[in-house]
Amino acid sequence: MVTTRRVTFKLYPKKSAEQKLHYTRKAHCDLYNAALSHRKTQYQKFGNSISYFDQQNSLPTFKEELPEYKQFGSHTLQATLKRVDFGFQRFFKGLGKYPRFKKRRNYRGWTYPDKAGWKAHSDGKNGYLELKDLGLKIQMRGQARTWGVPNTCTIFWDGKDWYASITVQCEPTRETGKGAIGLDFGCKVAVATSNGEFIEAPKFQAKAQEKVNQLSKNLRRKRRPEKGKVKASRRWKKHQKQISKVKRKVSNKRHDWSHQVAAQIVSDNSMVATEKLTLKGMTRKACMQGQKAESWSKPFFA
Repeated sequence: MVTTRRVTFKLYPKKSAEQKLHYTRKAHCDLYNAALSHRKTQYQKFGNSISYFDQQNSLPTFKEELPEYKQFGSHTLQATLKRVDFGFQRFFKGLGKYPRFKKRRNYRGWTYPDKAGWKAHSDGKNGYLELKDLGLKIQMRGQARTWGVPNTCTIFWDGKDWYASITVQCEPTRETGKGAIGLDFGCKVAVATSNGEFIEAPKFQAKAQEKVNQLSKNLRRKRRPEKGKVKASRRWKKHQKQISKVKRKVSNKRHDWSHQVAAQIVSDNSMVATEKLTLKGMTRKACMQGQKAESWSKPFFA
């Protein structure tokens, strides 16, 4: 069965290429904030509701006013506008808060929503990534379990390194066990299986919180940046990087743990059934009071 899989490669750009990647990232951040400001101003001052198609159709005029955006692919700019639209759609449906402006240092990257403007020269193991609109060829390392036909590519920066997240159309094959198991997700215990086993959560965030609090306390004593007024001090930037490093390690540990647990469950069972839950909506209080929904979803065949 043909399906979509996502593969993440680590990029190794040269210094000149890295500067261009950061410039592009900041340009997309400015476009995001401009699109958000456009929608907000038009509605609050004139009562006009701006749609994604209105902003998409205004891109040619936008490029004429700001020629530096002519070098970027139109589809990537449209994808950034789509992010703004997605945030408003979630807000109108009650699934998220009102979209907020993004800081340049926190904006992660941009997306190529189709095959135009980029090409992955790889067979699923290492290779290099070609960004045609930027005129860059960047070495990348990584290995896909199953490779196929690349469709989309998202370039993002995690505060230290650059990555390319590529979706591919493929026919995955994976050896699994012959068993069947049911999983119950909780707050006190990460996973409870139908076999009576309990998988405890390692609580990486709680263990690192003391260090984050200490670094945050030191950060508050430094001169923080104020847009258009004051630049951040070197010590503030140094402590900010240290906090980001600790949080990045916690995130990597969490992802590594979840992938290891999932891989072990799938390798031992051919059918896995889970509850139909919104994990982010689960609170400790709700779990302790037994308020968690107990509706089971359809079985997932590994």
